[in-house]
Amino acid sequence: MEKKKVLVVDDEDNVRLLVHNILGKENVVLEANDGEAAVQMARSYNPDFILMDIMMPNMDGYTACYNIKKDAATKEIPVVMLTALGQDLNVKLSQEMGADGYITKPFSKELLRDTVNSFLIKSK
Repeated sequence: MEKKKVLVVDDEDNVRLLVHNILGKENVVLEANDGEAAVQMARSYNPDFILMDIMMPNMDGYTACYNIKKDAATKEIPVVMLTALGQDLNVKLSQEMGADGYITKPFSKELLRDTVNSFLIKSK
């Protein structure tokens, strides 16, 4: 079975490494450290799933999510926001920008795997 491509977008190296360690056995994990790179990589690599931090330099996760969702070439890619900001306003803003889900840091390996897999199963 072909591995799914998961794009992890976070400006913190340790978060990208952690997600890579959790998801890397079953998936091809691509990494970006800001929203601008995420939008470019979504277009170039057409990942099956994107896990996106909100607070990042250059372009925040909200803007990157919005740009990915308004582009005909990338709009079908599920985007789940990953952030330490768990307030209701952030959830609402994420949804308004087109996000398909929301995970708050810190997260468990099980929650991350289950969330990602639920979207990857739908995309088969």
